[in-house]
Amino acid sequence: MSNNNKYGNIYVSHHTIATIACQSALESYGVVGLAAKNLIEGLAQVLVKDPTLGVEVHYDGREIQIDLFVILEYGLRITSVSSSVADNVAYQIEKTLGIPVNKVNIHVRGLRISNPD
Repeated sequence: MSNNNKYGNIYVSHHTIATIACQSALESYGVVGLAAKNLIEGLAQVLVKDPTLGVEVHYDGREIQIDLFVILEYGLRITSVSSSVADNVAYQIEKTLGIPVNKVNIHVRGLRISNPD
């Protein structure tokens, strides 16, 4: 993605957008972690620690679409947490980059109990 202004050009990679999405998702209430999209990505994560695990970014030249694969806290309402995460991720990306986010799709890959007490 690029932006031209009177001072020069600004280029933003997909990896940067995925990192912003990952951090804002992990900061959201009810998210325990991010999950691998598939088995191959899960095996690759064992070898190389990637901060954008569980994030897929699609950019069509005008808008961004993001797919997040998350693990949520057991006992919380899944729809509420998912919509909160989607809103938070879209807000952070639009605020940081100034590029509109078309969709944030949340794929719940599992539930986890973080504190059994």
